Amino acid sequence: MTVSIDSVDVLVWGGGTGGVAAAIQAARGGASTLLLTPGSWLGGMVSTAGVCCPDGNELTPWQTGLWGAFLRELEAAEPEGLDQNWVSCFGYRPQTAESILQNWLRQESRLVWWPGCRLLSVERAGSLITGLCLEVDEEVRTVTCRVVIDGSDRGDLLPMANAPFRFGWEPKEQWDEPSAPSQQRLSADSFFKTQPVQSPTWVVMGQLQSDQLADHCHQEVQAVVSRLADPFHGACETFGLEKTITYGHLPSGLVMLNWPLRGNDWHRGLERAFFADPDQEAVLFSEMQEHSLCFADALIKATDGWLQLGQAFPSSAGSPAPWIAAMPYWREGRRMIGRTTVIEQDLLPLAEGECMSGPPVNDSGILQSIAVGNYANDHHYPGDDWPLAPKSCHWGGRWTGTPFCIPFGALLSDAIDNLLMADKAFSTSHMANGATRLQPLIMNVGQAAGAASALAVESNRQPSELSVRSLQNRLIGDAIAPSAVAPLWDTPWHHSQWLERQTATLNQEPLAVAPPETLDSGRTLKAMVSPDNEGGYIIHVEGDDPCQLITLEPAVNERLQTINKPTNINVQGTHNPWGGWFRTSSLR
Repeated sequence: MTVSIDSVDVLVWGGGTGGVAAAIQAARGGASTLLLTPGSWLGGMVSTAGVCCPDGNELTPWQTGLWGAFLRELEAAEPEGLDQNWVSCFGYRPQTAESILQNWLRQESRLVWWPGCRLLSVERAGSLITGLCLEVDEEVRTVTCRVVIDGSDRGDLLPMANAPFRFGWEPKEQWDEPSAPSQQRLSADSFFKTQPVQSPTWVVMGQLQSDQLADHCHQEVQAVVSRLADPFHGACETFGLEKTITYGHLPSGLVMLNWPLRGNDWHRGLERAFFADPDQEAVLFSEMQEHSLCFADALIKATDGWLQLGQAFPSSAGSPAPWIAAMPYWREGRRMIGRTTVIEQDLLPLAEGECMSGPPVNDSGILQSIAVGNYANDHHYPGDDWPLAPKSCHWGGRWTGTPFCIPFGALLSDAIDNLLMADKAFSTSHMANGATRLQPLIMNVGQAAGAASALAVESNRQPSELSVRSLQNRLIGDAIAPSAVAPLWDTPWHHSQWLERQTATLNQEPLAVAPPETLDSGRTLKAMVSPDNEGGYIIHVEGDDPCQLITLEPAVNERLQTINKPTNINVQGTHNPWGGWFRTSSLR
């Protein structure tokens, strides 16, 4: 086996959603960049793991950066559109996402991608990582670099670099997080030792044989569902069989089986993914896959064949079979100890009934944010739901998570000056991870890490020495995918004053309400819109059944709030039969 040495400006380990975003942004920023991935596909959650119904950042003010660019390319690439399911406002096929990401990589002349890598060691000198040693194509290669980015789902580099990290639960006494357990409970209850991280899922793809479960099957099917054997007994009790399956409906009748309620989340022996040898990890992976296949088989039998296994992953993905994702969906892993740690209070509204958390500022009141998220906190464990402090509000005819910011210090290692985190292993508490781990936010966190690495190379500094404002300016001023750092509810990504208003917020200048602006999208229909007396709206288009009316646009949300009686109006938008709503982009 030969040994060779290479050198680049920025070295990115891991093909997670954030890792790919970081590599693309670093190269776009002018840095020679090498992306190293263990598998043959990119994208992590958004493609390789098959989690193709992204959560969070669904409103147009939060559809910025690489996440927004990715979303708009998905819309253009999926002929059936993205209004496909009821768990998310978007649904797409894994191969569509992977094609977009690989195309983005091919466009960057400064970016090289090595798939199929095995990490051997991390080389460190004092407070710097100097390079990685890896095996690729049966050759051992050492790659030296100026900046290292960990873009893996589980924080792979942290133990190998001897970088301090957290793993497991923190007690309420540590940060006074409202949803955290007490130290006494952590010490006394074995649950916290057997469930150190949120449960992962190995996604299996199904294929529907028609748009709807046959009416004559419903009564018989419900009897079968009530007899689903353990460990899936009760999986369909809350929503019924059909909604359990169409939860993750995708174009072409594919369905993502990623069901948390006595479904295919995996809860046992998770330490094998972090502290065991590769053989034990392989056993864990086999158990996870078998569990998900058993869940799929139970649903196939319950539907009398309406659901079958689906063809979603080509052989190039490295999947065990066309219906099994190429990697697990990791919700949590190691979490780096950073220069700032995002805790649960940083995500919560300032007061009950409000829709904004307190922005991360330094002692001088300067905003430290480099990315905006809004997912409503969500934790996956066996048994009953973990009680969490509420962080949702009613907006646009539906519930949505309240926005929050990620500070730059959460991406910076407290011990290693040139290490940045680009995926869900950045510095958060266990409780906060439930809101910070989702695909859209992680894509923009990765973008920020990549931009910071390029800026550090350009200025001949370590990432830890950068001014936050220089990074913020680069993100909001990006020529291809400008990314919001300030959460402005009234300013969608397409607004003509978007950059001006982001800049004014950073300058601590007062802002008037943004003039309403919308985008033309979807077909125009004459309809009657009525309030439902519960904070939502009902739309009735002649010839169709009434359904829920929602919007992701601030200007439309403002207009809806003026409707207090049945009103005839022209609407533009798209009907989602699986979600049971009509998503409107414009009212005229």
